[in-house]
Amino acid sequence: MTLFAGQRETFADGLVYVPGYLAEAEQRALLRDIEAVIAAAPLFQPRMPKTGKPFSVEMTNCGPLGWISDRDGGYRYQATHPETGLPWPPIPALAIKAWNELGAYVHAPEACLVNVYGTAAHMGLHQDKDENDLRAPVVSLSLGESCVFRWGGTSRGGPTQSIVLASGDAVVLTGKARLAFHGVPRISRGTSDLLRERRINLTLRRVTAP
Repeated sequence: MTLFAGQRETFADGLVYVPGYLAEAEQRALLRDIEAVIAAAPLFQPRMPKTGKPFSVEMTNCGPLGWISDRDGGYRYQATHPETGLPWPPIPALAIKAWNELGAYVHAPEACLVNVYGTAAHMGLHQDKDENDLRAPVVSLSLGESCVFRWGGTSRGGPTQSIVLASGDAVVLTGKARLAFHGVPRISRGTSDLLRERRINLTLRRVTAP
């Protein structure tokens, strides 16, 4: 099925795919906002718990809380940048707009993860389950180079589906898909005029239970 820009496709498990959700001008405006976030809260490289192995992506956060991971503390949310000790910058208005329009959740997001992928970066299959409020959706926005987005069920090792996410596309994990294993196996070089050789993924989450 061919989707027009902004037209939603809802899969049986509840995952919602919205190609072209952000128009080109909105993508450029959001990119400027994210560049300001990175200037205030510099990118850092999260590390796997226990082993300390670095992720292949760099990241930062905006909002009242930010997600981090390191060898000793593991996966967690905290209110300050792990290197500067400063509070995270506010979530950009366009990202809040996406949460309200796509997430349709009564409570505001508390964290917006900013993952920056080079063309060799990837993200293995994982669940977003470090939040106390699992009724809230996860809203994801893509900027820059296209990627393959893969997701499966709520147990590791089952069958998976894949879609290609281009700059401006949105995905919402809700319903059964809220705890689906998902990841990004590869980035496609030369697919974006907005941001060459990089992809930025914004992931909005509600962390605390209301």
